[in-house]
Parts: sequence; C-alpha cells; structure tokens
Amino acid sequence: MTDPTIRAIEQLEKRRYDAMLQADLTVLGDMLSDSLAYTHSNAARDDKESYLQKVGAKFFDYHAISNEDQEIKVFGDVALVTGVMKAEVTVNGTAKSLNNRYLAVWLREAGEWRFVAYAPTPVS
Repeated sequence: MTDPTIRAIEQLEKRRYDAMLQADLTVLGDMLSDSLAYTHSNAARDDKESYLQKVGAKFFDYHAISNEDQEIKVFGDVALVTGVMKAEVTVNGTAKSLNNRYLAVWLREAGEWRFVAYAPTPVS
C-alpha cells in the first residue's frame, strides 16, 4: 500500500507538469513557495516571481513533458522527488529537447505542500 503523502506528492508533481504545459500561472502560483529556488539545466536560476513571469511571457514554452523513474522520499515536512524529466520546450525562441535527472523539493508550509526547489542535471 502506498503512503498517502507519497500519493499526494505524485499528484502535485503531475499537476505541476500539467500547469507548466498549459502555462497556467494561477495553478503554478498557488503551488510554488514564495522561497522558490528553480535552477535550470543551463545553471540559470529563477525565483518564484521571475519563473512565473517567464512562463507567462512564453520565455519557457513547454510542449511536452514526461517523467520517468520517479522516486519520492518524505522526511517530515520535506518531500524529495528524483527522476528523469524529458521535455520539448522553446526557451526564448529556441527549441530544445531536455533529458535531465532532477531533484525536486516540496515543503509543507502552513499545512500545504509547496514546491520550493528544483535542480536538474543533463543526461549525456
């Protein structure tokens, strides 16, 4: 039987990827922690405000995202998600295919899970 917290994080991850594909700033804004540290595979970094601005402006225009080998570990109010994320995305007008191992971090803030950090590493 799967832990209910792990199921909740799995659903949040799916919802986050769906919101990225749809550029749904309302859903993303609700999910993201105000302390967000979003590192990209090129080592650039965004906070919540800059990430939402770039998604809304289609600087990041996600076309397809898949998530493989996902593993979730929960430590109290912190959930660590690892896996492989593959995506087709246009970044500032340039089409890119991403293939990254990643660490995504969720933090329970005031009783709600919020996405607080992301760190990908390109797979060669």
